Amino acid sequence: MAFIGSSELVPRVLAGEVRAIARIITRAEAGMVECRPALDAIYGHAGRAHVVGITGVPGSGKSTLVAKLVSACRQTGRRVGVVAIDPSSPFSYGAILGDRIRMSEVAADPGVYVRSMATRGAMGGLAQGTLDTVDVLDAAGYEVIFIETVGVGQDEVDIARAAHTVVVVSAPGLGDDIQAIKAGVLEIADMHVVSKCDRADADKSIADLKNMMAMGLAMDRGNSWQVPVIPTIAPRGEGIPELLASIDRHWTFLHDSGEIDNRRMLINERRLLKAAEDLLRLRFVHRSDGRIPQLLEQLRVRSISPHSAAKCLLEDIQSGKEP
Repeated sequence: MAFIGSSELVPRVLAGEVRAIARIITRAEAGMVECRPALDAIYGHAGRAHVVGITGVPGSGKSTLVAKLVSACRQTGRRVGVVAIDPSSPFSYGAILGDRIRMSEVAADPGVYVRSMATRGAMGGLAQGTLDTVDVLDAAGYEVIFIETVGVGQDEVDIARAAHTVVVVSAPGLGDDIQAIKAGVLEIADMHVVSKCDRADADKSIADLKNMMAMGLAMDRGNSWQVPVIPTIAPRGEGIPELLASIDRHWTFLHDSGEIDNRRMLINERRLLKAAEDLLRLRFVHRSDGRIPQLLEQLRVRSISPHSAAKCLLEDIQSGKEP
């Protein structure tokens, strides 16, 4: 089969063609240079979707919750995208869990697009290419896009600079009240969900979260949004309509208050800095290989310190000096 250039895929993505969407996301995830102009063009057509981040520690029931939210969204007629961030295989660097396993009840719906992405060692609960994937789904006409983070606990806070609405999921008995304070996860929530509320200790988890909110441990966002605590039993669908209604209310609030502009600015700032960091890293790798052996030898005989060696390396790269 002949290779189709990424630029040729752009109009097909804008038309919502699933195969074109899949191809360009695969290239974005792999960091293919060839697809960068196409992704840049797609960015200009994005910016309409409501991006919802779902985060929380492992075992809190995020995947089941997302599947039920997708079903509820579809009942309103909206097209829905899901970007599920999975831990990576240490051997292949691929996603250990697959979208058909996680979202089997919604993945066959033509109005739903589910994509599993591997972290490939990335920190912060997101994967490389996550927000490029969001752009692709946004430009393709998906109205609500859920990002389900990998579930690594204390490194989840990147989602606060990737989504318009952040939902933090806790489960009874996991110590999430303490975990949330330690990790800063409590502060990033626009709403809290307590899952598995058929358990006996659910009421305590709900009360703990409400008490922490009352104590002012949540982030002062400088606006009038009151962060709700919503109990759910996702397998039964209990609490899902209330959660979706709260997500939709938050989207309305962001627009009515003008806060949406600030959220978008923060997302764009993160993307700008992350893109600059990635470009610098590539330049560093490209230009540092020939210099490293010499510096390692100097480190071996202790004629230079690691800090000084790093400064030498950076000075060579900044000056454009060839190894």
